[in-house]
Amino acid sequence: MNNSVEQLSEKAIALLKELISTPSFSKEENDTAELITQFFTDNNVPFARVGNNVYAKNLHYDVSKPSVLLNSHHDTVKPNKGYTLDPFTPVVKDGKLFGLGSNDAGGCLVSLMATFLHFYNRKDINHNVVFAASAEEEISGVNGIELVLPYLGNIDFGIVGEPTKMEMAVAERGLMVIDCTAQGRAGHAARNEGENALYKALEDINWIRNYKFEKVSDLLGESRMTVTVIETENKQHNVVPAQCKFVIDVRVNELYTFEEILDALKNNLQSQYKPRTTRMKSTSISLEHPLVKAGIALGRGYYGSPTTSDKALMPFPTLKMGPGDSARSHTADEYIYLDEIKNGIDLYIQLVEKVVK
Repeated sequence: MNNSVEQLSEKAIALLKELISTPSFSKEENDTAELITQFFTDNNVPFARVGNNVYAKNLHYDVSKPSVLLNSHHDTVKPNKGYTLDPFTPVVKDGKLFGLGSNDAGGCLVSLMATFLHFYNRKDINHNVVFAASAEEEISGVNGIELVLPYLGNIDFGIVGEPTKMEMAVAERGLMVIDCTAQGRAGHAARNEGENALYKALEDINWIRNYKFEKVSDLLGESRMTVTVIETENKQHNVVPAQCKFVIDVRVNELYTFEEILDALKNNLQSQYKPRTTRMKSTSISLEHPLVKAGIALGRGYYGSPTTSDKALMPFPTLKMGPGDSARSHTADEYIYLDEIKNGIDLYIQLVEKVVK
């Protein structure tokens, strides 16, 4: 690893420690946005801010050139109750940096910022390199990446930083949450009156449990529906419920649209249903895309990711890739190896180098 990458790694790790020390729950990222802008100021990089999103463009940005986006998020979930360490105190032990957001996605964020610095002054590249640190990713909020995208200029393709062990997530499941309501008629349970909405809901839930979508993806497997919540407003044991509500968590592969999923429900459910949002669509990038081919040339493997990210909200091809391990995300005593950050910066630079020259 050359000195420039070593120096970038030192800067990145120092910034990550500051970010860990600064709470940045979704919608409350103002202070970490300030840290990111200060980092750019310290490195003489002009930047702009939209809400709690921060973005910057390379020094020799040229609208006639294609652009690659480097993106990751700086919001975190709240620490779970299993923490034995202070989630906001960065601790280095046995080569690991502990702290909330260290793995998801602080390591990716600072590694991409370091990569952006590497390319910032370069005149010998035929692409623009644009960086964006986005807010509200953990809640898929509307004031995150969608808010800042219009300010970034035309983007041709991008890298979304999420912990993938620096393997390439070339496809990602879509997520649709559907609220359902079964309607019945109240009555007294002892007299067998009414029309039990709970039983109607159970009939629909049983259909959902057993239904199989035919098209199975090589990368993402089958599309799945899972009922995760059920409730009635009725709290009396002797009253037949007139209404029963339940929630379906739908994970969609790249072979189905949300409209096709909703058509299946329309043709088979008694209950009323309504999607909360249809924004988090399934996405994929071609294995023939220069970015993917560059990763393969660097010995990176590829796979389909079961989790969603800001990748779902980008209207251009993106590769999800970053240091760290998705299995550590949202866990107690979250950590990332310092070597993962150093190696991540090195690999990001090699990857981008192959597609911008």
